[in-house]
Amino acid sequence: MIGAEGISIPELVPDQFPAPRTRPMKNAAGALLSSIHLDRTARKGVSVQLYMALRDIILSGGLRAGERLPATRILAHELGVSRTTVIDAIERLTIDGMLVSRVGAGTYVSDVLDAQRPAHAPAGPVPNQRKPRLSYTITHAAAAYAQRTWLPHEPRAFITALPALDAFPMAQWARLSARHLRGTRSAVMGYGEPKGLRALRCAIATHLSALKGIRCHEEQIFITCGAQHGFALIAHTLLNPGDRIWMENPGASGARNAFLSEGAELVPVDVDEEGMIVRDGLAKSPHFRLAFVTPTHQQPLGHVMSLARRFELLRAVEEAQGLVIEDDYDGEFYFENAPQPALYTTDTSGRVLYVGTFSKSLFPSLRLGFILVPERMVAAFDQTFAAWVSGPPTVTQAIVADFMDEGHFATHIRLMRRLYKARYDALKEAAATLPDSVRLQSTQSGFHAVAYLSPHIDAQQVADQAAQKGVILAPLSRYCLAPIAQNGLVFGFGCTPPEELRKGIQIVRDLPALR
Repeated sequence: MIGAEGISIPELVPDQFPAPRTRPMKNAAGALLSSIHLDRTARKGVSVQLYMALRDIILSGGLRAGERLPATRILAHELGVSRTTVIDAIERLTIDGMLVSRVGAGTYVSDVLDAQRPAHAPAGPVPNQRKPRLSYTITHAAAAYAQRTWLPHEPRAFITALPALDAFPMAQWARLSARHLRGTRSAVMGYGEPKGLRALRCAIATHLSALKGIRCHEEQIFITCGAQHGFALIAHTLLNPGDRIWMENPGASGARNAFLSEGAELVPVDVDEEGMIVRDGLAKSPHFRLAFVTPTHQQPLGHVMSLARRFELLRAVEEAQGLVIEDDYDGEFYFENAPQPALYTTDTSGRVLYVGTFSKSLFPSLRLGFILVPERMVAAFDQTFAAWVSGPPTVTQAIVADFMDEGHFATHIRLMRRLYKARYDALKEAAATLPDSVRLQSTQSGFHAVAYLSPHIDAQQVADQAAQKGVILAPLSRYCLAPIAQNGLVFGFGCTPPEELRKGIQIVRDLPALR
């Protein structure tokens, strides 16, 4: 452009020289640029990071309603990104309704935010802030909840409940997964059957018959998102607030929370070498609704419930008109010539519900388990599952069904039995070097063993000192509802190679708490 004096004047660009404002644009631009940090090594794209940063600034009040954003080319230059990246973030915020674009005037924070922006919570705790109101049942059960800790995924001595992930046949699993993901979409992407994929239920019924001698059909089997989900569904279907449940003491801690959430009262029942002591349960609570047991491999002591004790338990349940939940969490992995029979096979009155899981036999992140219910309870559980239960992904169920039907599951179980036996032998041999105050107990199955400690040893102190050196030990008290006479630790060996087990024992042997 040529001025009156013949002097060339640069053409004005609206984005560079915006209309006068009550608040200078440079302040808004400075505030934005000083608080936005983009990490180019992060998994989130730069455009997504910018969108989230701008959104947070707007919602927190860093930019007020009606305030103008810097021009896209200026913002791109200051942040060191392409203008396309900035435009993409701005467009997403515009679609969200947080920004409005005015042709020829720029982009502004929406006026709607003046009245509707949520209150910005300051960092840290808010004084006198009310906690959310919880249900009566949850409020009164909270103090009794068993504290569950996240277990590391890396093999480490002496983690419990984690199988040998390094020995899982990933090649076969990948092949079956690819087959189903390339198949008919409706077969793997729909909601699926409420009680679980029929093919998987049939495969489980066949497996139970071959391994445990359990006679059942697929309509009695309900697929769940793991054993804990199964316990919660049983509790929801069968329990009323105030119902009393016999729980092994020590015993499996995970199931407790499911029962407490339904308002049940837990009764700790002592355990000996034959399993749950029925006479102790009758003395404490002759009128009970459920008995929760781990008969084939008591959790955590490892005892097998004797046949006499099984009959005694079933008689007590019959007299109380109660039910039994049988948790068979690792029943496939026995070291002897034959597996221990399921309590379900001894029941002639239809009072035992059998719960199984693939977390130990395959891997935990599957979140896959099942409930086997007596014939007379099928209709009740059909109703529960049809009404509101959402199970595992159909494709996951289909893969596991093929994994079982094609024989990979049986092969894997056989290999794992030998592997766990070898790792147990390595643990037992190494544990012989521990002080006399630590006595490792023998086990016939699974992938953990209990070690009893002398009375003067503090098991929790031993576990704390071991954790500081990267070794995970669980005190026996962690599994208890009420104090017990035994003092001990639980040593897991399933996920850890023999050489790491030996190193772990060396660390434990030198702990000050054992001296």
